[in-house]
Amino acid sequence: MSLPSYRGRFAPSPTGPLHFGSLVTALASYLEARRHQGTWLVRIEDLDPLRESRTATDDILTCLEAHHLYSDEPIRFQSQRADAYRAAIDRLISQGHAYHCPCSRKELQALGGHHTPVCRERRSTDQDGPRAVRFALQDDLAHWDDQLLGPRALHVQAGIDDPVILRKEGFFAYQLAVVLDDIDQGITHIVRGSDLLETTGQQQQIFRAFSAHYPRWLHIPVILNDQGQKLSKQTHALALDNAHAGHNLFRALRTLGQQPPKQLQWSNPDDILAWGCEHWRRERIPRAPHREDDLR
Repeated sequence: MSLPSYRGRFAPSPTGPLHFGSLVTALASYLEARRHQGTWLVRIEDLDPLRESRTATDDILTCLEAHHLYSDEPIRFQSQRADAYRAAIDRLISQGHAYHCPCSRKELQALGGHHTPVCRERRSTDQDGPRAVRFALQDDLAHWDDQLLGPRALHVQAGIDDPVILRKEGFFAYQLAVVLDDIDQGITHIVRGSDLLETTGQQQQIFRAFSAHYPRWLHIPVILNDQGQKLSKQTHALALDNAHAGHNLFRALRTLGQQPPKQLQWSNPDDILAWGCEHWRRERIPRAPHREDDLR
């Protein structure tokens, strides 16, 4: 049986419970997949034990279940993918696409944030002290056609934008893991917040280093709190109340510009998701960051 042409995913990190901004992203990615008769996956990006909560993974999965957002395939945990990430890093280093970097933040600031040619030419592991591994970007003007924002272009600067793919503490980093798992899971379309726009050019080069086609991106606006800050764990966004899952989904639909009828707001999650699948139109999504829907 052939795989559907559309494969999307929602990939939260377990550093805290899901908040309303998380739900908006999850719902948008879910409805995009359903609208295209595609597959929707859940992936837990549990790569940072120093920041992760002991209960966050269970809280996230319980919250998704309460809102009837079920993964079409078994949930993937990045913490179980260490062998694949290590093999990929070894390959990148051997091919000259990555280098060992002992530079501290203070040292980089003194260099204006720019890695010197000596740093970028490191290929061995015989330096003293802890080292990160960075992907060696090439100067480039990245182009892509965002499915909401339209044609985009982004300058990528070698030596300045080089992302960490293995941290000095030995933890695998987001930029490597997200690309490898998108390749391995056959992800064709990604819906995510516009705060991640700046990573797109870097990720394109990592996809190319593995001779892989990169997916289509759709960047939705971030949701702001009353102070104009992005809703996030760092800005103390409130956890979703699972007891009001249907109402949360209704608010998320309205925030995404979908104009659900008022009488739907107290319906159960299945009815609200069914309405969303039938009426979803990506062109209705606002383009600019906006404040959290004030409907309570």
